[in-house]
This record gives sequence, C-alpha cells and structure tokens, in this order.
Amino acid sequence: MDCVRTADAIADSVTELQQAAENLSNDPTQLEESLTSIDQNLREIGDETDDADVNKAVEDLQKAVTNVRDAVKNGDETPDISPVTDAAGELTKVCTP
Repeated sequence: MDCVRTADAIADSVTELQQAAENLSNDPTQLEESLTSIDQNLREIGDETDDADVNKAVEDLQKAVTNVRDAVKNGDETPDISPVTDAAGELTKVCTP
C-alpha cells in the first residue's frame, strides 16, 4: 500500500522537522525544506486515496504544517511542531493496514 510508504516518508520528514526546529536559529532553510517535503508527500497521499480517514488525517497535517510555516514567517524562533507530530502519528495510524 502506497499510503504506508508515504506515511513512513512523512514520519522521516517530521523527524527532520524536529531537528530543524531545534536548530532554527542556525539554519532556517532546513525547517522550510522539511515542511516542503511533508507537503509533497501529503499531495501524493491525497491524490492516491479516497479513504475518508486518510483524507482527514492529510488535511489535519497540512493545516499543522501551514501553522508552523506561518509562525516562522511571523518571526517565531521556537515554533510549536507538536501538532505536526500528532497529525503525522494519526496519518501513520490510518495508513496502517
């Protein structure tokens, strides 16, 4: 199932996002790259599924990513990425067969 593979890729991106958030002051581009990676993977899942639970999890994760991106654009040097982590966990759960 492609959902599982993509959810795993998103989990890896979330791990990178956590590291990027910790190092935001040193390299702000790393955070944006992680968010972009998550976005790309979410598009893949969204395009491949018609499962309502998966689509809901994708929407929640997209919203969380947008919120982190907006926080950083607004000067937040310690954005709360826990909603991204939570939403990614939910996506992994609904993608698991």
